[in-house]
Amino acid sequence: MEKIKIYIASPYTIGDQIDNVRTQMLIFETLHSFGMMPFAPLWSSFQNLVFPHTWEEWLEWCSTWVKSCDCLLRLPGESKGADEEVRVAIMNSIPVYYSIDQVKEAFTSGRIHFLVSKKTN
Repeated sequence: MEKIKIYIASPYTIGDQIDNVRTQMLIFETLHSFGMMPFAPLWSSFQNLVFPHTWEEWLEWCSTWVKSCDCLLRLPGESKGADEEVRVAIMNSIPVYYSIDQVKEAFTSGRIHFLVSKKTN
């Protein structure tokens, strides 16, 4: 069975950026322990330190990745970028979850697998 690709959308610029990246890394490990293939876009913060890009360029990059994922997890906190990623997911009929518990329930019940198999047929 193909692994579920899940995009992690969360705040970056509001609050401590390193703490925000660390939060995504912790969530990545949790999702990976479920057998999923998480995508943590805040890792790009290191790329941006060396090769800065505009917010719009990063949003385009993130939107492209959102469209390639099977579902999206929106972590709490104010974020214009994460809200836009949710909008992109919804516009592309990609399920959006708002907690690890919601993801775990959908994953263990097979609901995510059903949606993915439906998408590929």
